[in-house]
Amino acid sequence: MNENYSYIGKSLPRNDGLEKVTGRARYTGDLKFPNMLYGKILRSPHAHARIINIDTSEAEKLPGVKCIITAKDVPATKYGLSPARWDETIFCIDKVRYVGDKVGAVAAIDEETAYKALKLIKVDYEVLPAVFDPFEARKEDAPQIFEEYPGNVNTEIHLHFGDVDKAFKDAYYVRTDRLDGQRTYHAFIENHCSIAYWEGDKVTLYSSCQSVHYLQYYLSQVLDMKMGDIRVLKTYLGGGFGGKLDPTGNDFASIIMAKKTGRPVKMSYDQKETFYNGRGRHAQFMEFTTGVTKEGKILGVHGNIVMDGGAYTGLGVASAYYAGSLLTVLYDFDNYKFDCFRYVTNLPPNGAQRGHGQPQPRFAFESHLDHIAEDLGIDPIDIRVINARKPGTTTCNGYEVKSCMLKEANELARDISGWREKKDNLPAFSGIGVGNGGFVSGAGYSMYRNKLPHSTAMIKVMDDGTGAILYTGAVEIGQGSDTVLAQMAAEAMGFPYENIKVVAADTDLATHDFGAYASRQTLMSGWAVKRAGEKVKQQILETAADMMYDRPVTAEELDCREGIVFLKEEPGVTKTFAEVASAYFIKKGPLVGTGSYHPGKLGGAHKGAAVGTSPAYSSATQVAEVKVDEETGEIHVINTWDVHDSGYVINPDLLHGQVHGAFYMGIGESIWEEVLFNDKGELLNGNFGEYRLPTALDMPPVNSIILDSYEPNGPWGVKEVGEGATTPTMGCISNAIYDAIGVRVSSLPISYEKVWRALKEKKGKEGKPQK
Repeated sequence: MNENYSYIGKSLPRNDGLEKVTGRARYTGDLKFPNMLYGKILRSPHAHARIINIDTSEAEKLPGVKCIITAKDVPATKYGLSPARWDETIFCIDKVRYVGDKVGAVAAIDEETAYKALKLIKVDYEVLPAVFDPFEARKEDAPQIFEEYPGNVNTEIHLHFGDVDKAFKDAYYVRTDRLDGQRTYHAFIENHCSIAYWEGDKVTLYSSCQSVHYLQYYLSQVLDMKMGDIRVLKTYLGGGFGGKLDPTGNDFASIIMAKKTGRPVKMSYDQKETFYNGRGRHAQFMEFTTGVTKEGKILGVHGNIVMDGGAYTGLGVASAYYAGSLLTVLYDFDNYKFDCFRYVTNLPPNGAQRGHGQPQPRFAFESHLDHIAEDLGIDPIDIRVINARKPGTTTCNGYEVKSCMLKEANELARDISGWREKKDNLPAFSGIGVGNGGFVSGAGYSMYRNKLPHSTAMIKVMDDGTGAILYTGAVEIGQGSDTVLAQMAAEAMGFPYENIKVVAADTDLATHDFGAYASRQTLMSGWAVKRAGEKVKQQILETAADMMYDRPVTAEELDCREGIVFLKEEPGVTKTFAEVASAYFIKKGPLVGTGSYHPGKLGGAHKGAAVGTSPAYSSATQVAEVKVDEETGEIHVINTWDVHDSGYVINPDLLHGQVHGAFYMGIGESIWEEVLFNDKGELLNGNFGEYRLPTALDMPPVNSIILDSYEPNGPWGVKEVGEGATTPTMGCISNAIYDAIGVRVSSLPISYEKVWRALKEKKGKEGKPQK
């Protein structure tokens, strides 16, 4: 692999860093427009109720109120991800399905007036029985939340590859474990915000969203508008992690009320409303049965998962498939069965959260695998090395894994963490644990409009050749995609990185791209950018061939690096990129390069759902060392190690930042985080005071190591890191705590109280006289 690159593979500074650290960066919530109104959503106080009547007359009399809308004022078109499960409308039409469900909206001259107006709207409800637990939801006498989901079954999955029953019969040892994962929340620093204004028949929407083209498409479908009449753009975005993919009430209501009033309307969620909006991690209840040989080789696996979907589907159907489909990628076995039921309940809807259905099943399986290793007397890392998938193999469910260095990741993590010396030799109530994970590098299917290219890009060189603009629909959500794509453009063009400007995430100006989800942008958007840059470079070389020498030369004899065009055999003979670009402009006009990417057919003879197909799969091994307070159950994560197989790395510092953030999220969800409700479905901890997040004082050192890996399906050999680094952490922390205390806490979060109770119960059992 050629390492002689100018800009990729280098830790160049972020191109948005200065604006963010100086406070100059303007987020959607910072924007103001003349004559702007402020809107708020009217929300249900009941978890399940029929809407009898809505009286807005008193609210309409309040001075400063300019618009009130309910279901009768907006389209009744349903929307979602899967057409078979389009079940959400702009506002509730006949009944509400969770506390916080959308009933209407108000626009007023300021937020204070809007809040007052909400209190004056009278809604008559017929309260209905509610259900808050998927196991209760599936009972015969449970309240039916949707007519179209008999038994409250929203998604039912049954996949079977090979012969699992025979694998269990042939196995030396078969074990079953049940582990539970909790409902968690993205906890991004910027709440959802939308601002809409109209110019004639065309609307402009600023939205804190992760995919402007996805949002544009669904707005056009629900509002029955031409896509060209809807402009969606974002400014800076304060995180998303999957929680800013689904269209929100803010988006629809701001557009509709701006049309009715003829004024810009700004709508934003407060912290509690972001919890109401939900779309966070599903609560999952997971049972795994695995059969292995005496040496620990996996012969077959049966995964059985029940998911709490909350009130609507959204992206949750994909989470359900990801929960099972990707479990085959890391370990090599031929027999696999997966059964899953996603139930609707009267709680806020769940959807995509970093890792999209995978972190909790990976926590369950990695914990389960440790128990198998223990029962067989095999070291936990050794059993992972034995089963690690090799590159150039195909999973039993048809996923083609071109590159995979999971074996090497485990071996290196073992060495750098001092695993051999520490395992079984640490002081009492100290432990060390391992977990493996990985994720897709973009989905082979599309969330919408699958026939379109998944990514496109355009690069326009300025008339004098001294600057260039990269146009892309990729969405910078804090992960550094604008920086990475600019590096790729500079490398492909042979143009100075510092002279490239990025125009992104604007449906009028930027080219089509599916946005930030499924860890797709470095590979998929990167392909489009690379191809656009190469077209620019080819035009430069062809033009320079007539300018370079006193004899005819061809474009193939030339190269361009860092803004200098030169003869390969005589590098001293040069022209500047700017000189050549200016000559091109005089002869032919604008110098533009375009590129696109579509993954084509993936997965070979793929069997089962399309969710999980990807051009590439990352893998990673994480090790954590913990110390537990015997008296209180308090957990201290002392040190962590991550070895990541991410293909060729465009910007190492940004990769390490992703790993640090993944550990932060994973540690938080492992030990503290959980969204809580009372027996009426009312949210109990919808703020950062009571939804416990780790602080800097809780974070251990993170030792992040990059393997020298190459992915043939990625531009320059790249693949993902952003979500794959999240999937091993919960299992890694869980196994370290088990190693420290000798008893498995089988439900997340592994809170201090749960650990204290487990230790107390263990001590009580040990104190009993033996028969």
